[in-house]
Amino acid sequence: MTTTATRTQFNVGGILLNQPFKIRRLGHFGFNVLDVDECLRFYTDLLGFKISDELDFAPRAAPGQLDGLGNPKGYFMRYGTDHHAFVLFNRRVREALDTQRRFKPEVTVNQITWQVGSLGEIGRAIKWFGELGVTIQRSGRDMPGSNWHTYIYDPDGHTNELYFGIEQIGWDGYSKPRVMYDRGFREAPPLPQMAEFDEVQQALAKGVDLQSGYRYVDHLPATYDVDGILLPRPFKIVKIGPVSLFVENLEASETYYRDTLGFIPTEEVTWEGQRCLFLRNNTEHHSLALYPIALREKLGLSPHTTCAAFGLQLASYQQLRDAVSFLRDRGARVIDSIPPELYPGLDYAAHVLDPDGHCLQLYYQMEQIGWDGRPRSAAERRKVTPGVWPEALEPMSDTYQGEPFLGPWG
Repeated sequence: MTTTATRTQFNVGGILLNQPFKIRRLGHFGFNVLDVDECLRFYTDLLGFKISDELDFAPRAAPGQLDGLGNPKGYFMRYGTDHHAFVLFNRRVREALDTQRRFKPEVTVNQITWQVGSLGEIGRAIKWFGELGVTIQRSGRDMPGSNWHTYIYDPDGHTNELYFGIEQIGWDGYSKPRVMYDRGFREAPPLPQMAEFDEVQQALAKGVDLQSGYRYVDHLPATYDVDGILLPRPFKIVKIGPVSLFVENLEASETYYRDTLGFIPTEEVTWEGQRCLFLRNNTEHHSLALYPIALREKLGLSPHTTCAAFGLQLASYQQLRDAVSFLRDRGARVIDSIPPELYPGLDYAAHVLDPDGHCLQLYYQMEQIGWDGRPRSAAERRKVTPGVWPEALEPMSDTYQGEPFLGPWG
């Protein structure tokens, strides 16, 4: 740690930064919903998320406490090898059981989870947050998922999680067996900790069957030829994010995400007289968008949530076009009311509502920011008419660039 006349800088892997950690990407995200079963069908059958684990909250409840509240299970889902990229919990059940963590009435986001580069960064973040007086919701290592983490709130009550080291699900599709949950922590762990490989070695020495964990089988037939691979849908999610939020105080949220979490401002626009901000933590144009809550009604989005949109990147423009038709044919609500001015850095995007009314932003590429840190000007961007889908597009200078999807589609 180095102190100058104006600020303290922290040594993060040999680089001096303003925070003792560096966010690399959005790792996972979640919603608390009213209709868990219908939302589960939407996210698995229609969007193609795979369930990696279930968590039954009923054993935590007193007799009768959850009566009439619906399905008490939470679902962890993935699109790739990360144990989970998306989680779905019963909002009524969570509110009944969470005596310490209270969600504000319009905060339906369960968590916004950002990956940092090391376990040491998590440990230093916990210490630094304490020194700053930032309220820490909890720290430790949760199972399922095995990721080391700490949770804090933003000014609007959204839970932000920093994490390192999430469980990976490989070619056989099995998640970690529950008998290996003995390495969970409910408080900040002492460092250093053993490597994940050594945990597996210990389990093998105890005779643990590594194929006794959860394994999801998609019950829809793989009938679509998706650029050479047979899949149950004509598209594949290859990345999550950006996260777009409605906030009460834009300046307070800007300060929090920039100065506490280290986000980099990319661009701002003014729409209907309101300032809107776009921030990033890697080369993507933005991983977070902040809008004044006054715009929510003007955009016709649900008043029950402060989530303006949750982004899902598909593998190609052709898949995006096919996804719109696929979802519409199956009764999903596709809306064209979000103007392109409110998602700079994307060109063609589709906005789809889940059964609870959350808006999902489907797209195929995002503008990449290079060494000079500058986004394109508005004049250099592709002109888009919402709801109009050309058969093919001319490439941009950064088409098919950015973080690639690793592994097979299916």
